[in-house]
Amino acid sequence: MATMHVLFRCGLVLTGLVLLTTVTGCAARFGGPSQIPPALKPPSTAPDADPTTRFGRSFTPLVAAHPGQSGFYLLNNGIEALATRLLLSSRAERSIDAQYYLLHADLAGYVFVDQLLKAADRGVRVRLLLDDITTKGHDVGLAVLDSHPHIEVRIFNPFSRRTARWWDFVTDMGRVNHRMHNKSMTFDNQITIVGGRNIGEEYFDARPDMNYNDLDLFCIGPVVQEVSQAFDTYWNSAVAVPVRALVDAPKDPRELAQIRQQFDAHVAAAKQTPYRAAFDSALTEAFAFRGEHLTWEQWTLVVDPPEKAQAGFEARRSEQLTAQLRPTADAAQTEFVLVSPYFVPRDRGVEWLRGMRQRGLRVVVVTNSLSSTDVSPVHAGYSRSRKALLDAGVELWEMRDDPARRDRERRGLGHSASSLHTKAFAVDRRYLFVGSFNFDPRSVNINTEMGIVVDAPELAAPAVERLFQVLPTQAYRLRLDADGDIEWVAQEHNTEVVYRTEPHTSFWKRFQVGFLRLLPIEEQL
Repeated sequence: MATMHVLFRCGLVLTGLVLLTTVTGCAARFGGPSQIPPALKPPSTAPDADPTTRFGRSFTPLVAAHPGQSGFYLLNNGIEALATRLLLSSRAERSIDAQYYLLHADLAGYVFVDQLLKAADRGVRVRLLLDDITTKGHDVGLAVLDSHPHIEVRIFNPFSRRTARWWDFVTDMGRVNHRMHNKSMTFDNQITIVGGRNIGEEYFDARPDMNYNDLDLFCIGPVVQEVSQAFDTYWNSAVAVPVRALVDAPKDPRELAQIRQQFDAHVAAAKQTPYRAAFDSALTEAFAFRGEHLTWEQWTLVVDPPEKAQAGFEARRSEQLTAQLRPTADAAQTEFVLVSPYFVPRDRGVEWLRGMRQRGLRVVVVTNSLSSTDVSPVHAGYSRSRKALLDAGVELWEMRDDPARRDRERRGLGHSASSLHTKAFAVDRRYLFVGSFNFDPRSVNINTEMGIVVDAPELAAPAVERLFQVLPTQAYRLRLDADGDIEWVAQEHNTEVVYRTEPHTSFWKRFQVGFLRLLPIEEQL
């Protein structure tokens, strides 16, 4: 049972999905992703990019002016990131393809799905692919959404609907342990957003008691077609199961109308919160439909095959995302900067980073502190490697939690009031990776992941410089004292403050992490 607990706490946590409220009338009728009748799972693909659509008229001349390149824009601000998704959804004319690890039943989730429904009402084809880790209790709502003639919902690697989920972990751990952590949203096969954000209030900086600092890439050009092809591969894979194969379709069409009424109320409520800015198209009009803020460069899309979630993938390790990323990281000549909220390098990762240092590279790693992490078991796994990393000359920084949120209500034992969630790295301030991949065993071996490497000094160099500017005041710099013990150094009110235990944590929390360090759980982190 300890393994199951850790599984939920590490990467499978961020609890509470989906969108919809309780509706009645559907019965569970599926036991796993086995044989799906073809009528329930027709194959489909992204449409060709149409130059006559609004996006086509805006972007086709720009793309033609940059042959062999794609345009990129970093979405740093949470409200802007949500506003971009809402605005593009409202302007889509042919298709929206959304692929997410989780979708919360909160205001961000409601306004997100509300725009999907409105797009479908205009005749836009909407495909929504969700991982199954937090859909418990929402099958009926998803089935109601799927009942819209222009919306189809599929679930990645679903749990059995005939038994409790915990029983699947006991009897089918080898399958249900694998989750889809990918995150992308593509509009008319002409614009895509790829990065680390799931759909929930904490990812878009509008929740007063909690915030995840995150990053997305807004992209146009040929990279969009590559993302669409990757989506199609997942959508049509054996591991993606139509929600209609899990539960019966609703018999009463009024259920969809009832959900619309509820969504209207939630959207009205959202407009009375910090999310009101996300409904102001002026936030994104400046770059979304003109393009002067885009950086045009070469890129590489990296994505795990969906078969990583199936038995037998061990023989195909050369196809996984880490093998695709390794050449870029290994080509570093002067500097490697890694930002990973869940960082568990283990011995092999430590030696890899040590090898960079021995080649004369500056190596900087930024991750969460114990006070800011939302997954204490991951911190336990990471903390085993800290002294070895510092001994190797790696510059190690741990992000602080947000003092303004520290004393506010926290939901769940492991949640932090403010937590790093960005997954990125920069090589020589030239190559920049942004995606869903964490530098931990779960991302490497268990979950599917995706991201984009951009050959763009115009993006990478400013991003690294901004990071180094904020680290002294927003993170702890770790160092070893004369006795080889770890110290946490912080700049507070223009004064250097040195902590000799994990800053702003209780004895009980440090005790818990110390106990977790004794458990053989690193493979699941």
